Amino acid sequence: MKKYIYSVAMALVAALTISSCTGDLDTKPLDDNDLVASTVYSTADGYMGVLAKCYGSLILTGQKGGDGGNGDLEGANEGYSGYVRLMFYLQELSTDNFLMPSSSNGLRKCLNMQWDASNAPVITWTYQRLYMCIAYCDEFLRECTPGKLKERGLDGQLGAKCGEYRAEVRFLRAYCYATLCDLFGGVPYVDENTSVTDLPDQMTRQQTFELAEKELKAILGETESTDVLGDAGATEYGHVNKAAAWFLLARMYLNAKTWIGVDRYTDCLTYSRKVIDCGKYPLASDYRQIFLADNDKCSEIIWPLVQDGLRGQSSAGTNFYVKAFVNGAMDGLYQTGVETRGWGNVRAKMTLCDAFDAADVAFDTNDTWGNNKNDKRAQFMTALPGQKKETCDDKGAMTSTFTCGYGYIKWRNVTKDDKVGPSGTQYTSIDFPMFRTADAYLMAAEAIVRGAQGGTRADAVNYVNEVRNRAYMSGKYVKAGVKPGVGADITDAQLTLDFLLDERQRELASEIIRRTDLVRFGKFTKGKNWDWKDAVFEGKDVDDHFNIFPIPEAERTNNSKLEQNKGY
Repeated sequence: MKKYIYSVAMALVAALTISSCTGDLDTKPLDDNDLVASTVYSTADGYMGVLAKCYGSLILTGQKGGDGGNGDLEGANEGYSGYVRLMFYLQELSTDNFLMPSSSNGLRKCLNMQWDASNAPVITWTYQRLYMCIAYCDEFLRECTPGKLKERGLDGQLGAKCGEYRAEVRFLRAYCYATLCDLFGGVPYVDENTSVTDLPDQMTRQQTFELAEKELKAILGETESTDVLGDAGATEYGHVNKAAAWFLLARMYLNAKTWIGVDRYTDCLTYSRKVIDCGKYPLASDYRQIFLADNDKCSEIIWPLVQDGLRGQSSAGTNFYVKAFVNGAMDGLYQTGVETRGWGNVRAKMTLCDAFDAADVAFDTNDTWGNNKNDKRAQFMTALPGQKKETCDDKGAMTSTFTCGYGYIKWRNVTKDDKVGPSGTQYTSIDFPMFRTADAYLMAAEAIVRGAQGGTRADAVNYVNEVRNRAYMSGKYVKAGVKPGVGADITDAQLTLDFLLDERQRELASEIIRRTDLVRFGKFTKGKNWDWKDAVFEGKDVDDHFNIFPIPEAERTNNSKLEQNKGY
């Protein structure tokens, strides 16, 4: 799949391109034009290329690669507008995890939680990229039908897999709607039957949630549908299957109380357990190997966004996650995999460092993988000359000096053998783990603590301890040459919601879910402060309307039916 996405999709972009101005095509499907019908859909490879483009819209940034111009979103900085990088700005930069001093493209507004409907382009680009993915999915669904395959003489080649491919694309579309529900609330509805002349109606947040839920249940075969996902563990790497749909439903149900005011914790537990109990995605034996250049061999990743530093180069994705998090000097202390190419513009906030024991946070130049730490997830750079934990200068002001704040070195462009990744040092080939099993364990535990039926607190403690034993490499995760950590197991008395929020931070920092977690726990706008929240070093509370992002003003200009979220 890693090679497949890039070799096929990049060859077809000239024939299948979506304009990305802030106009109709951001939220409407493609025209059924002669070029697409006669060229792209005349072969099975053409169909597979469009399928790859549906996946690639969350991976690639433009039509040339390497920030080479002709970006997906018109008027957007190509490197900034990759999906994972955009989600980092909205889901991580705005929280207690990371600092990025830049003020370009609305980043300072995200850091300070002072955005509005027009002053943070990265918010607009996130909205547009999600709808761009929906538009590609709608295009594929219009053209990949049994009737059209037969008409084009391709039913013998693709007919048997038509329903499964359609189900994959419907999953991607459902994921986009679920994410829009999380970030923006009620959004416009478009599908493969929407005409380019239609002005889409805006759904409520509940309708957006229910749309995604209905689609996921259909492609799982739980309701009548000819489009059904492949079984867990039975599809080619990079393709989604039933496990991804179970996981997404579990995440939606865990957040349902926040998003639509309905308690769905029992459903969250049901679908989390499906992921865990299927046995196809066991926890990786070493936490650190989930984020390396050979993580395509990692057992735990349910849905990866496949990155390829040779065929799909960009300044987004995990290329951003390595280079932005390191500076050149760090490569002399450990193998970053990018040599001196690091940008050095992202640091950990003090609250992320403080989530771990101080002894685990310290970087030992003689133990660059942290084998002697208790919690192996505490991956920080603290050893640069003059480096300090505080993310301010000596006068308490924000600064771009990289040593004001610790580096975060969870992502490394090397293999588990500490060799530079297959694409070399210029671009990374670390796949981004969108969904992985450890999160399912933590969701199941939280659902039980919040009152889910069908689980006991003993179950919840066991789920958490499974994740922690892997992090400490203790119990069944003991590994030769690595010191087993002490203190992994918690007791029932320690299992509180506050503990779970902290544990999710330790386990999932940088994995584009932190804002969602803080909102669910009621600690995003108030109840918890961190560096530079509301533009002060100590942090302070902000208004609750920041729990959801505004509908971009440019979209409301193009569609008079859209109502703005409260507070904007």
